[in-house]
Amino acid sequence: MLLYERVATALRTQIAHGTLRAGERLPSIRHLAQGHGVGVATAVQAYLQLEREGLVVARPRSGYFVRASTTLPPAPRPARNRAPGEVKNPALLDATEVGAHGALLPLHSATPAFELLPQGALIASVSRCLRRAPAAVFDYAPAQGHLALRRLIAQRYAQVGVPVSPEEIVITAGAMEAINLALRVTTSPGDVVLVETPTYHGILQTVAALHLKVLEIPNLPGRGIDVARLDHLLEQNAVRAAVLVPNFNNPLGSLTSDADKQTLVSSCARHGVIIIEDDIYGELAWSGQRPSLLRRWDTRGIVISCGSFSKMLAPGLRLGWLAGSLWTDALVRAKFFSTMGGTSLTQLAMSDYLQRHDLERHLRRLRRTLADNGQRLLEAIARYWPVDTRVCEPQGGMSLWAQLTESGDSRTLFKAALAKGIRISPGVLFSSRGDYVDYVRLSCGLVWDVRLDRAMKELGTLVARLGGSKVKAP
Repeated sequence: MLLYERVATALRTQIAHGTLRAGERLPSIRHLAQGHGVGVATAVQAYLQLEREGLVVARPRSGYFVRASTTLPPAPRPARNRAPGEVKNPALLDATEVGAHGALLPLHSATPAFELLPQGALIASVSRCLRRAPAAVFDYAPAQGHLALRRLIAQRYAQVGVPVSPEEIVITAGAMEAINLALRVTTSPGDVVLVETPTYHGILQTVAALHLKVLEIPNLPGRGIDVARLDHLLEQNAVRAAVLVPNFNNPLGSLTSDADKQTLVSSCARHGVIIIEDDIYGELAWSGQRPSLLRRWDTRGIVISCGSFSKMLAPGLRLGWLAGSLWTDALVRAKFFSTMGGTSLTQLAMSDYLQRHDLERHLRRLRRTLADNGQRLLEAIARYWPVDTRVCEPQGGMSLWAQLTESGDSRTLFKAALAKGIRISPGVLFSSRGDYVDYVRLSCGLVWDVRLDRAMKELGTLVARLGGSKVKAP
């Protein structure tokens, strides 16, 4: 046995026996080398081996930590033969109340904390626009959006191998307006829309507001959209459009493979289904590798791609867009008839920022932080929550999807947590019929600190108390 393997085996045994627990910091490389009487290079090799095995995780400037061992929950549980129907989930009517309380710890919010944003650079861009172009700032923005910003967004698409003309881009007030406009242009009341289950409650609320019917397709933990069931669903039901989140579904954080994306686009094209692609989390791959868009395999112009700066740069600027494909002219008209146009200041400021700064550098930092936060949440659940808690391990995005104990009720947990000053998202919000009562969504977008660790411990105590389980020993 090589020296580094001997060191790795010793650490592996300590982890297996619980001597070293999830989330605990491991000895520094120098101390590990001294303790085992080996060289620094050998200690590094031992840690790299354990990292490859998924037993430890490296944190920038912090060292190595024991990785939380997680188990995936079973696949989501939609009714196998559930027919298309209206959105019938009373919890969706109260979804705004989840975020209506101030001065609380926002573990419910799938947005980045203010501290994770390039604040100084964005503020400077806003100030520059106000000083240098006040006439443009205070004038109406074109209904389609300012050309400079549309060009920059088109360039971003080109970098991932998806050619899009600036003339195809329509600037919107966030991704939700983009999805709303796309549905309004491509569907009529009573049409059937395919959505994932679970999926973001804002999509379900929009479908309900437009009086559309919903047909659900499972999104599987660790695999993404269940394309094996897609053809059957499309053959049995007259589906007009599909609103899908193939890159880091909210709330699971799962990624649909390229092969499945290609199959999905081909199947929808064959059945005449328009795809509205919500790619709001596409830039937030925890691996650092930006996944492909469905648009990459679209040869018939059936994919409308929606995106936003909300999750990667500035939620409050409310800047999103869609690449409208064959529907661009209709989308511009719908935008004009709805709001006439967007806000000039935010569009001009974003253009200024993107021209002056390296967005990819900021994204690298943000991705590392989100991945680290996700791991810390997993470790906190492993330490503080009941042993029968099950967690989906995200591949990107900002959410962690956890299944409570067998008798757990996320609605009761939501109220109990709110009384403790903690906001979470109950699982019932992510289904058209109120499924996932025993699931919760937690945010990976907060700055990790002692307060957040204590909140996770408090939540673990509440989960155990409400579910009749014993909380783990500290």
